[in-house]
Amino acid sequence: MSLAPQPVLAGPTASLLDLIGKTPMVEVSRMDTGKCRLFLKLESQNPGGSIKDRIALSMIAAAEKEGWLKPGGTIVEATAGNTGLALTLVGQAKGYKVLLVIPDKMSKEKIQHLRAMGADVRLTRSDVPHGHPEYYTDMAERLAQQIPGGYYVNQFSNDANSAAHFETTGPEIWEQMDGKVDAFVAGIGSGGTITGIGQFLKSKGSKAQIILADPVGSTLAGIVNEGVPGPEGSYTVEGIGQNFVPETAHMDLIDKAYSIPDAEAIATVRELLLKEGILAGSSSGTLIASALRWCREQTEPRSCVTFVCDTGAKYLSKVYNDAWLADQGLGERQLHGDLSDLITRKYEDGAVVFAGPDDTLDTVFKRMRGADVSQLPIFSEGRLVGIVDESDLVHTMNTDAITREERFKLPVSKVMTRDLDTVQVKEPLDALVPLFDRDRVAIVLDGERFVGLITRTDLINHLSLNR
Repeated sequence: MSLAPQPVLAGPTASLLDLIGKTPMVEVSRMDTGKCRLFLKLESQNPGGSIKDRIALSMIAAAEKEGWLKPGGTIVEATAGNTGLALTLVGQAKGYKVLLVIPDKMSKEKIQHLRAMGADVRLTRSDVPHGHPEYYTDMAERLAQQIPGGYYVNQFSNDANSAAHFETTGPEIWEQMDGKVDAFVAGIGSGGTITGIGQFLKSKGSKAQIILADPVGSTLAGIVNEGVPGPEGSYTVEGIGQNFVPETAHMDLIDKAYSIPDAEAIATVRELLLKEGILAGSSSGTLIASALRWCREQTEPRSCVTFVCDTGAKYLSKVYNDAWLADQGLGERQLHGDLSDLITRKYEDGAVVFAGPDDTLDTVFKRMRGADVSQLPIFSEGRLVGIVDESDLVHTMNTDAITREERFKLPVSKVMTRDLDTVQVKEPLDALVPLFDRDRVAIVLDGERFVGLITRTDLINHLSLNR
């Protein structure tokens, strides 16, 4: 199969909104796709960085046409982040205010991005079900009713959501693939993508299988494969998976579903970066893992299409952060059955941020803040000689004997704790409790060799992951 030639570069445009859609398609070439060819439509190339730019443009235009959204109005939506970014991009270009309700498990990059764009961001709980007053859709609908001129977009039941994909994404895929699509893989967040593209492919007489990629913990794969909701649970992948069927999702279009665990999704998206050079978000890992499963199951050459839904730049603190993955129990690490299993940043791996005794308190504070830790070990000629934490810094700052500038110039050796509370790496978990009772951090040694630090949070996280 030969792909259509690349179009000639377009001239300058007066608005970013004109650049939404018409995204490129790339073939996977270095990952194991079995007998099949796997193609990725790079929705991360939209101006807002995700596939959701398409539906934001469509839903706002429909609201304006129907008179639901008037000049000076406020766009209100429940979102995992990308729809919010897209609505803010489109809404502000059109002069609207934007208020977004976001579950608290979303990446900090998305939240910071939204606030920097001027959106009013309200965080709510991610551990409550649909129908609970603090569930993000329920909260957004309530706020829209309370705000004069507020318009609740409700992507989960908005026909303009799926229409965007029927009118733009589906035709683009059809043109780019010259109509040769044997399988199309998508997730369900709000349901518009799989519905709109599925309907378009059917309208062209395509026999392509419509495949649902679903995180383990979402109930939707069970509905497709067994006719009943699958077991509900938590998952870290953002933007797809639900514990209810959105009105926009036409489940009868879907032929098959794969349930993908977080570990497989994250491993896939990291492999995509290593082998294909594509920096993609967590939901893309679920989609591509499902597409790879389908491809490897085939006994004859076929073509499969899925998405890079958004850019992985929004997940650098999570999916591409080894320490975060270890905290979630998702990292590939060897377990030893001792206290080293609780240490996510090991000294021998070069992961420990530390200071020397002659470093100033200013340097120490900046390193602690940059690494998001509350204590630093102090090394001299490769030997652990002390530890400093936030309380040591606060105590030093609480004096009028010297100026504030002079306080920060003090060497850390003047304030660090030299009386170290250590435990050996082979000691039981119970050995940590007395240290924490004295408000200390556990300094873990293997003989005389420093292994790493264990905090209360590390212990709680370990117990949570190993219930």
